[in-house]
Amino acid sequence: MSSIYVNEPATSGKVCLHTTVGDIDIELWAKECPLACRNFVQLCIEGYYNGTIFHRVVKEFIVQGGDPTGTGQGGESIYPEPFKDEFHQRLKFCRRGLVGMAGAEKDANGSQFFFTLGAASDLDKKHTLFGKVVGNTLFNMLRLGEGETDANDRPLIVQKITGATVLNNPFTDIVPREKKKEKKQRERKKEKKEEKKNLALLSFGDEAEEDEEELAAANAYNEKDKTHHHGNQEMSQRAVVNDNKYQHWLLCSIGQSM
Repeated sequence: MSSIYVNEPATSGKVCLHTTVGDIDIELWAKECPLACRNFVQLCIEGYYNGTIFHRVVKEFIVQGGDPTGTGQGGESIYPEPFKDEFHQRLKFCRRGLVGMAGAEKDANGSQFFFTLGAASDLDKKHTLFGKVVGNTLFNMLRLGEGETDANDRPLIVQKITGATVLNNPFTDIVPREKKKEKKQRERKKEKKEEKKNLALLSFGDEAEEDEEELAAANAYNEKDKTHHHGNQEMSQRAVVNDNKYQHWLLCSIGQSM
């Protein structure tokens, strides 16, 4: 057994799964399986596994979990699409306590993973081996495989993951997707505010231009009105009746009255 441990590469990350059977410490081969380990670490950080059950137990073989639907048919990775398998010549499913990706088919990994309850060489080169259970927490993991199951390998007493703590994060650039989403929402709100501000400035500019046009039209009208009024003053200064004619008419009228 010791020669097996010596042959394995050094781990470079650590996560603690909090479960209903106790804590399970998992060390990760992040350098050898970066896709699987990044996916696992980020899902743990995001709380993706919280409340998920171990939906499948095959005696002396594996315990499977990581599916939010609890059916064995669900779960998604952090990547846009299911990610490919990662194999390393020094990583073999040769004992209990190893952690692998439970992809439904080749290069179709999502969120589901499994623990080995014993040697499982049939899984070599078929499933990504990305971590191992360490310390006395191995005995907590083994308790997952002790309960009774039905004909479909579903445990009669369901155990679940209650939380996860990343003890050593090998991927310091990880940003939880919820925070990314919140950041995008803040950016959208800021953009909308800027759009409203620019629209208000544009509207004010248009109104100012319209006001200038109205003022110019009003000034032109006033100038025209002044000219017209000035012309009327000249007309009013003219005698409506010629003075000589008026005097002649007045004398005639007086003469007739006498």
